[in-house]
Amino acid sequence: MSTPTTLEPPSRERRSTTTPAAKPQRPPRTSWRRALLRDWQLYTLAILPLLFFLIFRYLPMIGNVIAFRRFQPGGNILGEEWVGLRYVQMFLNDPTFWNVFTNTLVLGALTLFFCFPLPIVLALLINEVRNRAFKRLVQSVSYLPHFLSIVVVAGIVMQFLSMDGTVNQLIRFVGGEPIPFLQRPEWFRTIYVSSEIWQTVGWSTILYLAALTTIDDQLYEAARIDGAGRWRQTWHVTLPGIRPTIITLLILNIGTFMAVGFEKILLLYNPLTYPTADVISTYLYRMGVVSNNFSYAAAIGLFEAVIGLIMIFSANFISRRTVGTSLW
Repeated sequence: MSTPTTLEPPSRERRSTTTPAAKPQRPPRTSWRRALLRDWQLYTLAILPLLFFLIFRYLPMIGNVIAFRRFQPGGNILGEEWVGLRYVQMFLNDPTFWNVFTNTLVLGALTLFFCFPLPIVLALLINEVRNRAFKRLVQSVSYLPHFLSIVVVAGIVMQFLSMDGTVNQLIRFVGGEPIPFLQRPEWFRTIYVSSEIWQTVGWSTILYLAALTTIDDQLYEAARIDGAGRWRQTWHVTLPGIRPTIITLLILNIGTFMAVGFEKILLLYNPLTYPTADVISTYLYRMGVVSNNFSYAAAIGLFEAVIGLIMIFSANFISRRTVGTSLW
């Protein structure tokens, strides 16, 4: 009789010939010393910018200590004696400071409201132009005022708005009475924001035009196939394509919200327009440089810097939570 065959368990030596795929190996990390020795020529280019920020941006921060110490010109550079929050209480109880603070907020809000979206609109309009010669002409004319000095811009504004200037001559031509624009407080904000638009919009447009070149043309072709017109292509393709650039510049503009243009306001304003023209930076100039009250001015400047820091951190946090784009 034949004996039944028994099945033996597979031996350990009998294994599948298929081996799992090998994990991709990470490239070895280069130490910072080796990277520095390898690319030392490139790193030397950063020495001068770093020295500039160190000398003119970070070292002067030590001087903020005089906001809490009594400083006298010719004495100790870090103040004579500790006074605590005396100067902070002084400007918080000063009605003139709150008027200046309100003017800063209003001018900053108007500048952000008008000067931020207009470059986007101008970039979209220029992007639709197909005539290259006309496009270059519009770009050159729009960003040329950026290269003019603030003094030149202020001089042009004063010439146009003087009693015998171009604007008042046109008013006389239509039978009206000349208006002293530069002596009327109610006109200063309009003059300042208009000059800012004329000087900065064209230059800011360059950044958005550069961002528009990164959008894939296939997205426009797909939108046209789906029946989207020019407006829908702009809304669903163009604006989402440049959204990271828009958010980044918006955060940077919010960070400088309180630092309204000091030079232009100083050149255009006068005691008659203080009720609407005087901002924190010009008030600091008069208190610190003109009146030699450096500790009081340092306290106000530190307060302004803290508000700007809070605003840029808040804008970056909100942008990261809502849009997904942020500076850090």
